[in-house]
Amino acid sequence: MIAYAESLLIFTGLAVILASSLNLMLGYGGMFSAAHAVFYGIGAYTTSLLALHVSASILLSLPVAMLAGAGAGALLAVPALRVKEEYFVVASLGFQIIASTIFNQWVAVTGGIGGLTGIPPASFLGYEVDSYGGYLFIAALSVAAVLTALKLLVRSSFGRALRALRDDEAALQALGRDPVRLRVAAVVASGMLAAVAGVIYAYFTSFVNAESFSLDESILIMVMVIIGGAGTLAGPVLGAAFITVFPALLSFLQIPSTALGPTQRVVYGVVITLLMIYQPEGLSGLLRRIARRPRLSAGR
Repeated sequence: MIAYAESLLIFTGLAVILASSLNLMLGYGGMFSAAHAVFYGIGAYTTSLLALHVSASILLSLPVAMLAGAGAGALLAVPALRVKEEYFVVASLGFQIIASTIFNQWVAVTGGIGGLTGIPPASFLGYEVDSYGGYLFIAALSVAAVLTALKLLVRSSFGRALRALRDDEAALQALGRDPVRLRVAAVVASGMLAAVAGVIYAYFTSFVNAESFSLDESILIMVMVIIGGAGTLAGPVLGAAFITVFPALLSFLQIPSTALGPTQRVVYGVVITLLMIYQPEGLSGLLRRIARRPRLSAGR
C-alpha cells in the first residue's frame, strides 16, 4: 500500500510538471497546444538512450533532455512565426501527429511500438536510485524547482509581456515588444520544463514507448490546466492532482474494469462543462471564492 501511494504521488508530480509547463503557453500566453506530450516523450526517449548507451547519471540526462525539449519547442515554435490563436492549435496537432509517427516507426532509435526496455535506474553522484522513496524525492524536488522557475518567469517582465500578448497583442506591439519572439520563447521554455517529467518517467518505469506520449496524453494535460484554472500558478497543480488521483479513488468503488475508463471520461466531461458554465476560473477560482466567503461574512 505504501509503494502504491508513493507511485501515485510520483505520477501526480509528473502531471504537475506537465500541466504547469503547458500553463506557461496556454494560461499566460493564450496559445492552445495539442502537442505537449511530445516534449514529455522527448525527455523520456533522450534519457532512455543516454542511460542505455552512455550513462545513467541524472546529472547528465537532465540537462541534455531539457536541451532536447527546448529544441523540440523551437521546432513547434516555427509555426508561431506565421500563425496564432486557433491556427496554432492546428499546427500543434500536426506536430503531435508527426512526432507520434516518429516515436512509433523509428525502430532503430525509439524501439518502435515495442519501445525501449531495461532502462537502468537513475544514478546520482555514483549512488543508484533504486527505491520508490528515492524517486518520490526526485519528483518532489523537480516539482519545486519547476514551480519556482515558473513563478519567477511569470512575475518578471517576460511574464507581464506574455500576459499582455494574451490580452491585447496590438497594445503590446505599440509598446515596442515583438509578439513573435515572445511566442517562441514561451514555447521553448515550456518544452524545456516538460522534458523534466520525461526524465523522471523513464528512470522510474524503466520502460518507454509511444503510447505514453500520444495525442490523448496531450489533451489530458490540457484538461488538467483548464480544470485547475489557466493563468494561475495553483490551477495546474490542482488540475493535475484531480486528474491523477481521481482514477485511484474510483478503483476503491469496485467499478468493473470495462466501465472504469468510460466512467472517468464522463466525469471529466461533466466537471469541465460545469466549471466552464459556473466557474470559468477552474478549481483555483472556486477555492478562492470559498475562501472569500468567511471574510465577507465577518466584514458584514
